[in-house]
Amino acid sequence: MKNFFLVKYAPEIVQHTLEHLFLVGIAIGIAILVGIPLGILITRKTYLRQPILGIANVFQTIPSLALFGLLIPVPIIGGIGAVPAIVALTVYSLLPIIRNTYTGIASIDPAIREAGRGMGMTDRQLLLQVEIPLAMGVILAGVRVATVIAIGIATIAAAIGAGGLGVFIFRGISVVNDQLILAGAVPAATIALLADFAIGWIENKLKIKN
Repeated sequence: MKNFFLVKYAPEIVQHTLEHLFLVGIAIGIAILVGIPLGILITRKTYLRQPILGIANVFQTIPSLALFGLLIPVPIIGGIGAVPAIVALTVYSLLPIIRNTYTGIASIDPAIREAGRGMGMTDRQLLLQVEIPLAMGVILAGVRVATVIAIGIATIAAAIGAGGLGVFIFRGISVVNDQLILAGAVPAATIALLADFAIGWIENKLKIKN
């Protein structure tokens, strides 16, 4: 039992798991605060839909290690450590949140909007009281995808000194040690599965209510 990697590296696993959760939590929080308003904006200003989704798509296609490297020389948000890692994770998380917010609101039956307007609702009231509640399940699906993506990509943050479970993976690769690789990969996969299950459960609850 002593040689089982989860026991052998337990204190370090806890430390790097907390670092991993910090990076992902901050990045997803920022992505939600930016992505949902952008998704709402492109339902109102349709001419902005292609440029905004196009830019988000371009960032999504950049290899993650390359993006981390490109951020190193950038002033303020670049360098080594948690800040550039959070910026990169936020960028990767934006597309599914923006796209699902737009899709969720755009797919609402126009008759529902007309009924709201017929009751004298303003655009703001219609958005907050009708559209967002009805689209919340689809929006959460975007957050769910973004969270799982961020948890996986956050393992690469160790390459720029941001910590996280990727520390084990890079260390294991450098010394060809399977136990070290598993000490990073297994907890990261577990976190991703738990996050996917938790957000999926909330999503299903909202669908049932609607």
